[in-house]
Amino acid sequence: MVAPTAQHIGEDDLPWAYGPDGIGLKVLQIKESEGLWVIKNQFPPDYSVQTHKHTGQVFAYTSAGAWGYKESDFLNRAGSFLYEPAGSIHTLYTPEDNTETTEVFFAIWGANLNMDAEGNIESITDGQTVLMGYYFLLEEQGTPRPDNILLD
Repeated sequence: MVAPTAQHIGEDDLPWAYGPDGIGLKVLQIKESEGLWVIKNQFPPDYSVQTHKHTGQVFAYTSAGAWGYKESDFLNRAGSFLYEPAGSIHTLYTPEDNTETTEVFFAIWGANLNMDAEGNIESITDGQTVLMGYYFLLEEQGTPRPDNILLD
């Protein structure tokens, strides 16, 4: 029997893809068999993500800047870890007075159900949709698709 081996992606091994709203995205891994998608995001100061509900758990590690949920009082700052249970609903934001870009690593199981102000689901984001969005943004900025994303 052959033992599985570790897989490594260095900090500069994947390109950033930037959306028109200034968000940066790197897709590190999509493990479709587990519903897992692992991404790294950059958020500018004074930014807000659409309110969403998680169908699975989320692990988040902040390496720079600060962010929080409009529904909570705490801020995640560089060096902090956050656990979100399945079923949690929130609106991620970055403070207006952030002095740097916020950078967060997310390991997300399941999907984000993106909701309108009345709680109706407007769209769904999962591993496949985030990967397709990543590829689209890279193409838009003229950056070749990487061949080292960990896909299952």
